[in-house]
Amino acid sequence: MRLNQVTASARDLAASTAFYQALGLKLIVRSDHYVRFECPDADGGEPATFSLHVDPATSGVTQTTIYFEEGDLDATVARLKGQGLVFDSDPVDQRWQWREAYLRDPTGNVICLYSAPKTRRFPPWRVEG
Repeated sequence: MRLNQVTASARDLAASTAFYQALGLKLIVRSDHYVRFECPDADGGEPATFSLHVDPATSGVTQTTIYFEEGDLDATVARLKGQGLVFDSDPVDQRWQWREAYLRDPTGNVICLYSAPKTRRFPPWRVEG
């Protein structure tokens, strides 16, 4: 099984679409209540997709955290800040060997931009079998 698609709620679809395009996702489907993006794949494989659907009842208080892996996290954060995006935290090295920075989309979904070259799939504590 391969995860290919994640869909999150959005209150303001236009603002959320612009936010995810600023992150570098490629808009491939648009309707009045739904958008879908391709996520850039640095490895050259088939890209995963990410979508938003309108949910006006979404309060902005969310437990959803969406992770996007970045090869050069610090440069990406600097570029996005230059475009006016506001971060909750700058890139920080975590004890689980990831480097992470956090921001929120217009609906309040937590976005983690991270770098974890091998440790995402192969941490030293990986369960085998």
